[in-house]
Amino acid sequence: MQKTRVIAIAAAALLALTACGDDGGNGNGESADPADFPEGSTMARIVEEGTITIGTKFDQPLFGLQGPDGVPVGFDVEIGQLIADELGVEAEFVEAQSAQRETLIQNGSVDLVVATYTINDERKELIDFAGPYYVAGQSLMVTADNTDINGPDDLAGKTVCSADGSTPAQNIRDNYPDAELVTYGAYTDCLDPLSSGQVDAVTTDNVILAGYVNEQPDDFKLVGEQFTEEPYGIGLAKDDDDFRTFVNDTLEAAYEDGRWAEAWENTAGAVLDTPEPPAVDRY
Repeated sequence: MQKTRVIAIAAAALLALTACGDDGGNGNGESADPADFPEGSTMARIVEEGTITIGTKFDQPLFGLQGPDGVPVGFDVEIGQLIADELGVEAEFVEAQSAQRETLIQNGSVDLVVATYTINDERKELIDFAGPYYVAGQSLMVTADNTDINGPDDLAGKTVCSADGSTPAQNIRDNYPDAELVTYGAYTDCLDPLSSGQVDAVTTDNVILAGYVNEQPDDFKLVGEQFTEEPYGIGLAKDDDDFRTFVNDTLEAAYEDGRWAEAWENTAGAVLDTPEPPAVDRY
């Protein structure tokens, strides 16, 4: 993967960071030109401005985690960087918590959201998606000494923690009503309550939970099989067909030339085997 540099900045009352590829353009070291894209397109505007703003998570190991130095790292960050490199611009990463993602896109605060963002029909009424670029699955994390919960069928009467506005939280509401759901702004907000016994389990996608278990293997463990499929997409403005096509083209090129696999192996691949990239859905 290309090395990135990240510059901390403040933007829209959010902590933001700017990462740019060393060679600065098109994934091949070539600088892009606004004239390379349709006049008035999002791509032309971004190239003219020299920066693409990307929302990502800052609290999810392996996919989007802000380190002590303030630099976000992970598979989602690398996917965003691939798109920035293809345009030949810097990538400014801002935090996008689950409940904020559609709002950030709709109000123009970001150009894209790459943030463990499950594609579903309800969200597609508000925004568009490129991808998917990975398919995850909802799972459960409990304390290492827990023997009561071995899967979602054991959640009746238990307190389950997830993130505001997330697909896993809604799935618990809809399909496991006998569980008591508690939600916070970020998944990391669930970790202390789990450790202290205030909640019995944390639920979100398997890859996110695997990152927490990898960081604290003596404290947490995953239980049961995945019980959903969660295709991760790249969120962008509704009806921006040209930009969605460009992002999908970039993903498919990265599948073919190995950049997608390299991004995985440098991040989530520290814990999880490299999967086959999913087919892009050009709906």
